[in-house]
Amino acid sequence: MNLRIGIALGDITGIGPEVTLKALAQEASHDETNYLLIGDWEHLSALNQSLGTNVPMERQGGANQDARFLVANPLSEPLPRNLLPGSTPAAKAAVVWLRDAAARCLCKEISAMVTAPVNKEAIIRAGESNFVGQTELLSQIAGTDRTAMMLLGDDDRGRWLRVVLATTHVPIKDVSANLTREKILLAIELAAKSCRDLGLPQERVAVCGLNPHAGEGGKIGTEEIETIIPAVEEARKMGFNSSGPFAADALFYYVFRGDYDVVVAMYHDQGLVPLKMIGFESGVNWTLGLPFIRTSPDHGTAYDIVGKNIANPSSMVSAIRLAKKLAGQGER
Repeated sequence: MNLRIGIALGDITGIGPEVTLKALAQEASHDETNYLLIGDWEHLSALNQSLGTNVPMERQGGANQDARFLVANPLSEPLPRNLLPGSTPAAKAAVVWLRDAAARCLCKEISAMVTAPVNKEAIIRAGESNFVGQTELLSQIAGTDRTAMMLLGDDDRGRWLRVVLATTHVPIKDVSANLTREKILLAIELAAKSCRDLGLPQERVAVCGLNPHAGEGGKIGTEEIETIIPAVEEARKMGFNSSGPFAADALFYYVFRGDYDVVVAMYHDQGLVPLKMIGFESGVNWTLGLPFIRTSPDHGTAYDIVGKNIANPSSMVSAIRLAKKLAGQGER
């Protein structure tokens, strides 16, 4: 049985639909994977024609249910045409499609889900006041808080960075208060498991310090002594190949040259600045710890280039390929 990868189309006033169609056109000849695109048929079919991608799509529920590229819309009505960037109907639809894809994953209708970009501000304005991000919403739907965000990407020489975040969308002033031994330990555990899932033999996890120079023995902050070192030591006792905490300014150099397989970073920008520096166009967001596979491109809605046919699909291609790789391992 061929895999079926679900793709939630995200905010249709952003570049999500464009990079999705371009990525599928590029991937179509590589294998026989099936796809379920969850979004607005009218918008997607018109875009498919205008871009010249010519992905052979069919509506789910129509005559040709054996088509490789099916489109499903859980909304009862199509969205209005020519919506403005960040409009309320588009933001609300993006959340509905995200929830629908997760439900299909949970009932095993699809093998994995890829999520196109959404806009957090637009979703909050549309009435989802508690929305923090797609990762957090999917964790809630799945009924688990044991998840972590991994970002991974490589440069043009095939050198990889893989980063797992101990905290995600937290203001800098609140990072220290949000860091706990349990969160860091969970990030180490999930980082090690991700190495196994990716087929990396050594599972070498390097852990960042929070403070400059990893605190210099408590002279520049005590979080390393009080929180991070105990988590790393506990992880070692549990059998994980974890090291640190290391000063973040130097650690990424050693990871990039191949001394470690994955980094656990203490906060969002600490990990993602170096990752995006080397893999901006090819980076992938992978949610670890969910009971299903979820990947996404590592970029936003890019409202400023919508409709110009210049959006680069490389990150979406990478997200689809990773989803296929992980789902294919599960099928064996």
